[in-house]
Amino acid sequence: MPDPDAYIALISSLLGSERLFVAKQPPLSRLRLDRRLSALKPEDARVLKVLEHALNWSDYDMDVTDAQAIERCKEALRDIPQPTLRKVFIERMDLRTAIAALRLRKQGGNPPTGAYGIGRWSRHIPANWSDPTFKLDGPMPWIKEAKQLLDAEDPLGLERLLLSVSQKQLKRHAARHYFDFEAVAIYVLIWNIFDRWAQSNAQDAAKRFEHLALQAMAGVAEIGFDGASA
Repeated sequence: MPDPDAYIALISSLLGSERLFVAKQPPLSRLRLDRRLSALKPEDARVLKVLEHALNWSDYDMDVTDAQAIERCKEALRDIPQPTLRKVFIERMDLRTAIAALRLRKQGGNPPTGAYGIGRWSRHIPANWSDPTFKLDGPMPWIKEAKQLLDAEDPLGLERLLLSVSQKQLKRHAARHYFDFEAVAIYVLIWNIFDRWAQSNAQDAAKRFEHLALQAMAGVAEIGFDGASA
């Protein structure tokens, strides 16, 4: 077990942030953040690296293949033992799968055969392909707005929405963790959201998000998520 005092000191050193989309940059630089993260136990540092590597679009090459993306997700799930962080990861995969399906359908794609994408809705989505929101309005109340932004060809607006949804999901989990590794990991993932928005512009959103969302999610095999209830 990590020294609780060390983790209390680490959490206390992490600066709070302004509201997303108001702040022009993250509350501290990546260099300063990494210096603070050097206090992590080695095994925790490895888990955080896995999370960031799997969730950050910037860590995917523009020519990433479906097989490479799905293998990265499988490896991440194998290497994340904390239940809360597994849920964080799965929720993000659910989001990306739904958005990739909306994009595929908008481009005229037919209902996928069998499972589609990654997450808990990989069979539900193909079975409800003709419904505007794949009948996911309950678990994904944001999906209707996402479809509207996609139909309006507003990639920056869509990215803003999805970053906001991701931040809210993370803050919900953060409310259950204070001075432990999970709290640190969630802080870093929120930091990445602020950093992503600070670097966003309409051209990047249109080009990179469109390409990666489709490449990383389209046509991949179903994964079982044990103990993945939100």
